[in-house]
Amino acid sequence: MSIEKELKARSGGKCELCGSVDGLSVLEVAPSDGSSEQSVYVCSVCKKQIENPDKMDETHFNCLNDSMWSEIPAVVVMSYRLLKTLGREDLVDMIYMEDDVKSWADSNVNSTTGGVVVRDSNGVVLNAGDSVVIIKDLEVKGAGFTAKRGTLVKNITIPQDVEGHIEGRVNGTKIYLKTEFLKKA
Repeated sequence: MSIEKELKARSGGKCELCGSVDGLSVLEVAPSDGSSEQSVYVCSVCKKQIENPDKMDETHFNCLNDSMWSEIPAVVVMSYRLLKTLGREDLVDMIYMEDDVKSWADSNVNSTTGGVVVRDSNGVVLNAGDSVVIIKDLEVKGAGFTAKRGTLVKNITIPQDVEGHIEGRVNGTKIYLKTEFLKKA
């Protein structure tokens, strides 16, 4: 039986992440041996967003609230990675995985920064997934609040297109922060 047939049978002919039935295909969850156990069956919308994380639509991935509870390790790993990319630590913290599955999930989470080294105000290198502390009150333009000094920002991402900035959640809002006003936690 082909991998696609196995995954179609396992998923009931639906995307294993969002439940859509349109444009389904196999997506290997790296690092993968190419087996059905290390692959997921996803729709074209999910696949396009997984392959282009900078164009990810957070509202589409509200479906991860359900798929993160799957009994299939590959689906859990993909849900975990997507939630990490979206900065949803609140949901990531609820996922339970065996040690080997957790190692697999963490093996490919950190995105590369394209050779750009991002440093905090003290010169410490920042990586995707790190936590930082804001060292100065910052007015957040367009959001109507001030990010207070001492605020912890968890699970940051390093944007490829904006140098000298990180992306993180403050007061539940995803914002860009200048690294000169941050220190690694």
